[in-house]
Amino acid sequence: MPQDTDAKPAERTVARANQAVRRDYPFDDTQDLEDARRGFMGTAADPLIRDAAGGAVWDLEAYGFLDGECPDTANPSLWRQSRLCSEHGLFEVTEGIYQVRGFDLSNMTIVEGERGVLVIDPLVCAPTAAAGLALYRAHRGERPVTGVLYTHSHVDHFGGVRGVLSDEDVAGGVPVLAPHGFLEHAVSENVYAGTAMSRRAAYMYGAALPKGPRGQIGAGLGQTVSTGVPGLIQPTLDITRTGQTETVDGIRLVFQLTPGTEAPAELNIHFPDFSALCMAENATHNLHNLLTLRGAQVRDPRVWSRYLTESVSLFGDLTDVAFASHHWPVWGRERVIAFLSEQRDLYGYLHDQVLRMLNQGLTGPEIAERIEMPPVLDRAWHTHGYYGSVSHNAKAVYQRYLGWFDGNPAHLWQHPPTEAARRYVDFMGGAAEVLRRAGQSFDDGDYRWVVEVVNHVVFADPDNAEARALQADALEQLGYGSENGTWRNFYLMGALELRHGPVGTPTSTVAPDVLAALTLEQLADALAIRVDGPRAWDADITVRWDIHGGEPLTMRLRNGVLTHVVGTGPAVGEPDVTIALAESDLRDVLAGAVPPEDLDSRPGVEVTGEAGRLTELLGHLDAPDPDFALVTP
Repeated sequence: MPQDTDAKPAERTVARANQAVRRDYPFDDTQDLEDARRGFMGTAADPLIRDAAGGAVWDLEAYGFLDGECPDTANPSLWRQSRLCSEHGLFEVTEGIYQVRGFDLSNMTIVEGERGVLVIDPLVCAPTAAAGLALYRAHRGERPVTGVLYTHSHVDHFGGVRGVLSDEDVAGGVPVLAPHGFLEHAVSENVYAGTAMSRRAAYMYGAALPKGPRGQIGAGLGQTVSTGVPGLIQPTLDITRTGQTETVDGIRLVFQLTPGTEAPAELNIHFPDFSALCMAENATHNLHNLLTLRGAQVRDPRVWSRYLTESVSLFGDLTDVAFASHHWPVWGRERVIAFLSEQRDLYGYLHDQVLRMLNQGLTGPEIAERIEMPPVLDRAWHTHGYYGSVSHNAKAVYQRYLGWFDGNPAHLWQHPPTEAARRYVDFMGGAAEVLRRAGQSFDDGDYRWVVEVVNHVVFADPDNAEARALQADALEQLGYGSENGTWRNFYLMGALELRHGPVGTPTSTVAPDVLAALTLEQLADALAIRVDGPRAWDADITVRWDIHGGEPLTMRLRNGVLTHVVGTGPAVGEPDVTIALAESDLRDVLAGAVPPEDLDSRPGVEVTGEAGRLTELLGHLDAPDPDFALVTP
């Protein structure tokens, strides 16, 4: 991938702002550094973690430069957070509970049982999870994996499961625990909008940026995402209610369900025999996202805050250490309760203040500019917006309640970006005049205005080299000044694209294990999303799949909509073609692994009717673009 060799120094405006951060916050507070290093047992001898083909998916030494002084090209607060997140190795949380940290975006927790270990949240991909387990065994012995637990439905908490567990282990009785609804949300989020999310995630985590003081220094929640292929082994035991208790290999677990917080399906776990509390991703050492920049459903800060209150009520007096699936633990009962309470107040304050202001008529951007956090929360390092920001979270709360429309009819039917840009540039006196004035704004340090105005020139004339260069320079300066890791990465990735052209998307969550976990109805839904509606307006095609040992599935493409019905009944019309086959063959066809014309040659497949109609139906599907542009038309 291209390296941005054209990266420039910080301008004086940004340098001064970053120097002010050093004065305004308690950088002499070393408690987090002590906690991040506490219990360190060792790390891997080989810094490169490789996949089966020998390709590197993670480099433990990539962030060694963070040991140095923070330069003017980075916000000192983000530099501090990234330095803490770059601590890597095996750490003892308390006797019998260990964490592998710094081997991926997330942490993998290992709890010792009577015969083996319970693995919680096995990272993003199999190579990093396997390396983490190997490190644990090097220090604690060859204990088998006797259970796996997913705390929630995001890929960095289940994608590496095949590095610690096999299908044969599960068939042999090793349980896989997850919150109710986990599978539905894990597969739907990563497939339905998976291409667009992966593309934006490449910018959010700075995938193509060089790691260094003028490039990628972290993402706030962790450093970045490993580049191996995610896997998925389906859960065998659902956690369905708060207060549910389970015992895995002698380990007692008490669960608190927290749906609608950081993930649609999520839970916290108390370990009564260890006086330890796992907060999943509901309380970490930063302000989290209410709407992640990669895209997702807006999360609910009101219930998030209430669940944190419930965590304190249920477990506060029973807990001596709290740990999470990111960052480092908090030790001591009073500190744990204070940490959880401040996190609770953080999300509650955001929710309530945004609602107060929107009911006074303020719009999302206006609220984002006006909202101020209470001084006590602002001074606590763990409430800072390294991953979710106060600004974009405030807009997310507005969106959750009122949607995209701010009520001003002038914004109800605006021109799309390219058409609007051409008109703006014409109204402003042409590209040359816009760039002249924007250059003055750049010299004044008003980079926000530069990127807003010059964006119109770039969209009106994508080949305007002067506009692309000025836009890249302004985005770069905004990145250098950002305390939020994902904002920095988006800004610097935008600059990289403007200077060097489109940059790739290194990972995809639409992985084989995820596709295999889709129900047939979800797989049919995933196909419906790909129908080119206008091209299919006049099509009327019905295909019936008679699945060996299962109910029939009938698909109909009509009026540009691909609908499906399971079973028989009045909603099922006469098919143009009927195909009797095994479910595995159907999955192969729908996933594109087998061309429809090759079906006849498969054993056990029988086609009756107009066989070409299936090919015609599939011909109306569009292929998603995993590398679409973000900062250019």
